Amino acid sequence: MDETTPSRKPRVLSGIQPTGHLHLGNYLGAIRQWVKAQDEKDCFYCVVDLHAITVPQDPEALRASTRQVTALLLAAGLDPERCTLFVQSHVRAHAECSWLLTCITPLGWLERMVQYKSKAQRQESVQTGLLTYPVLQAGDILLYHADEVPVGEDQKQHVELTRDIAQRFNHQFGEVLTLPKAVLPAAGARIMGLDDPVNKMSKSLDLSGGHAVRMTDPDKKIEKAIKRAVTDSGNEIVFSDAPEKAGVNNLLTIYQALTEKSPEAVLADFANARGYGDLKKAVAEVVVEALRPIREEYEHLLNDPGELDRQLAIGAERAGEIAEATLLSMKEGMGFLIPG
Repeated sequence: MDETTPSRKPRVLSGIQPTGHLHLGNYLGAIRQWVKAQDEKDCFYCVVDLHAITVPQDPEALRASTRQVTALLLAAGLDPERCTLFVQSHVRAHAECSWLLTCITPLGWLERMVQYKSKAQRQESVQTGLLTYPVLQAGDILLYHADEVPVGEDQKQHVELTRDIAQRFNHQFGEVLTLPKAVLPAAGARIMGLDDPVNKMSKSLDLSGGHAVRMTDPDKKIEKAIKRAVTDSGNEIVFSDAPEKAGVNNLLTIYQALTEKSPEAVLADFANARGYGDLKKAVAEVVVEALRPIREEYEHLLNDPGELDRQLAIGAERAGEIAEATLLSMKEGMGFLIPG
């Protein structure tokens, strides 16, 4: 079943787990792209808390981080009037859809998933949810008849699995589900670790030791982290792929992403710089300027839980209407007795 018509925008679904701390790399690499896309496409953004419990979670920490991530997304510019932002567990159809799809998905399809094999090798005991969560992820996409799923190369296999599951369902029970396509998202800046500029900034690492700038960090902490950023023993401020210039290249990339200037204009800004100290000072200024209003709105939302809940309810209601309609079609196709 394909909902795509000339009269409507393509529907997009993206999700983010409420774990770790969102940082500058998350903002420039993904979240800012989400904000821009909400005026161009019919965007569904989901805080996937059901995915988070494939590994042990502290209940209070999970509850708090779900609210924090949601508040940050709103503070960064996602608007419930222009997109559908919701918490996954607030729409019960996700869990039920996952069970229906699990029952038609061959075990071999799940055992060959690269991320499962990689994570299972690092754990002594593997939870069943780690094996089956790609089916839950498929349900996240299929419930909303998503046309596009923005993913990196490491997630393309999950969208391919989703298509396989949808095709299998449609073959057995009728044309109910839309086959999505994986789309490489608009190129966001690839931000590297400040302490390790050859590796991508990660929210799974300890961000308190100078690895990253959190989106909620105060100004002084941002300035301190960037001042301590790894560079090299030279003083040439240039974009370069040379390993020894990785730190300088990373700082320039951050500056360019936030100022939205051309590479030539960026280098012109530093033509008279006296060294890396001037570069770090300028980068810190633009990072502080970009993140301060997000942090202030984030703190406002956390201090006004009623408003945060109100905005989440808007997204859950719209998402729920669409998801429940899809789930009903699935259950009818599979032969369930539907109450009158």
